[in-house]
Amino acid sequence: MTPVLGIIASSNQQGRTGVVGAYEPIAVATVPSGGLTTITFGSIPQTYTHLQIRYIGRVTSASNDVGLYVKFNNSDANYQYNGGHALIGTGSTFTSVNGYNGTSTVGGGIGQLPGANRTSGVFGTGVIDILDYANTNKNTVVRTLFGYDSNGAGQTILLGFVWVDTSAVTSILINPDQPLAQNSQFALYGIKG
Repeated sequence: MTPVLGIIASSNQQGRTGVVGAYEPIAVATVPSGGLTTITFGSIPQTYTHLQIRYIGRVTSASNDVGLYVKFNNSDANYQYNGGHALIGTGSTFTSVNGYNGTSTVGGGIGQLPGANRTSGVFGTGVIDILDYANTNKNTVVRTLFGYDSNGAGQTILLGFVWVDTSAVTSILINPDQPLAQNSQFALYGIKG
């Protein structure tokens, strides 16, 4: 396994047989001081049924919320939201968005991270499921649940998209709109089928 941008990366693949449904750690990336503009998980093993990314994060920009995206195999194309759904809760309101349509060249949307305008020390958190990532007979479906709390100004969102490409996912680029802040962390897991 290749290192993740030369930052903290760990692999636990040798000699693992695993049980069906087991989550096995593949790699962890922790953002150092000075921040990072992207994180890449490369040379992803093709021995799992699904992948999951768990993260905590914040960006360095002076903004409230900043978009967070994922790209597969460094592809800029085919991230489809046609017929997608988003459920948004703020603690006082709840919104359901059906038929969220569009495409993206920055990747598939997987969340929003709080920026420097939010309460100091507030990090967003999320769980991203990448289903059937190694199956070359179907498109890759992604679902994500993320949110944060900032003294009552936070949100929780559930959404999904499809990467319309039957290629096996061999690398994942985490691509925020603004640089990630120190101590943001992304962990990649494989799920046995």
